[in-house]
Amino acid sequence: MLFKYKGFDKTGKKVKGTVTASSVEEAGQKLKAQGIYHEGLTPTKEFSLEAFSKRQMPGELLATFSKELSSYLNSGMTILTAIKLLENQHEGEKRYVSFLNSLKTMIDEGKSLFNALQAQKVYALPDFFLQSLNVAGQSGKMVEVLTNMANFFSAQTKIKKQVKGAMIYPSVILVVAILIIAFLLVSVVPQITQIFEDTDQQLPEITQVVVSTSNFLIANYLYILVGLIVSIILFKITYAKVEGFHKFIDGMMLKVPLIGNLIQNHELGRFSYILSLMLGSGVAYAQAVNLAKATFANYQLSDLFNKAAIKVEEGNKLSNSLQLVKSVKLKRNFMQTLALGEESSEVAEVLSNTSDLYAEENDDKLKILLSLLNPFMMLFIGGFVGVIIAAMMLPIFTMTQGLQ
Repeated sequence: MLFKYKGFDKTGKKVKGTVTASSVEEAGQKLKAQGIYHEGLTPTKEFSLEAFSKRQMPGELLATFSKELSSYLNSGMTILTAIKLLENQHEGEKRYVSFLNSLKTMIDEGKSLFNALQAQKVYALPDFFLQSLNVAGQSGKMVEVLTNMANFFSAQTKIKKQVKGAMIYPSVILVVAILIIAFLLVSVVPQITQIFEDTDQQLPEITQVVVSTSNFLIANYLYILVGLIVSIILFKITYAKVEGFHKFIDGMMLKVPLIGNLIQNHELGRFSYILSLMLGSGVAYAQAVNLAKATFANYQLSDLFNKAAIKVEEGNKLSNSLQLVKSVKLKRNFMQTLALGEESSEVAEVLSNTSDLYAEENDDKLKILLSLLNPFMMLFIGGFVGVIIAAMMLPIFTMTQGLQ
């Protein structure tokens, strides 16, 4: 895979560029051989036809693959036999069967599971997943690591489904609200305002604002619709391609009350789980930190842990390294728990408990947030519709008063 780097050469001159390697460690060794001292290595997408054709393997499918493979290996099967059995069981899933077939071919040629997964061209797989299996193959803990990975991806998939399911109702309400408000402004308001124009009545300010809004929407609705679609597309492209913009948005999200806390809980909980898994599998601490930091989806947190991981490689503790790097302020209880685990040499057990704690905390907060979202949406809709109705009724009420 491709890694971006920034650093200094032997003369002290600032340099930056990319290096191709199968892991962060290999990338670091290549740069060291070139006389480059890097400040950080960030995985990046390699723009090629092969990379473009790859699609990220869904978490649910990764969980299924890990669970079934670990089950077969635990029963005493060889990896090749297990892959063949998986291929027969999923005959109707063309892309997945193609993935399994490529693994079977390469394993039959003598490649390890890690090398086969890395070389296949069907699915893009998380780097921490690949490197975990690489370490598991060397330490003889393949079944244990696959089982833990299956549990991890199953839990992540479950959380995504819960959030998506809970967001369906508010999303439908929001769409209906927008349609109702648009209908009132475009169809109903012009008909009522025609009455006011015929009577030459002076309209209240609130009515003038609603009428002006209605006229603007009628005259520019096509431009507004196209502008909205273009803005969304541009935002997504810029977020995906422009590093500075991506970093800015992720940083802003961390500062949003409640949302920022939820993001930190989710990201730190996921990191804690993977790091505890790696340490429990016998991976060296510095290497485990390098593997676990690949789980971060938030750019700011990823950047923080990338820089801290370099200091860990130099012999520092992760808790101290995170404090030395000036970046996002992490949750105090995470820092304290990590420091306690490093002092007592029980990092794996402590972080496993931390992961469970954050998962429970996020679950409770999400339930509260989503339960408050529904009444808020109703108030939002009622407020807008109420303003429009009041704006239309106020002149009518004034006219009635004048006739008495």
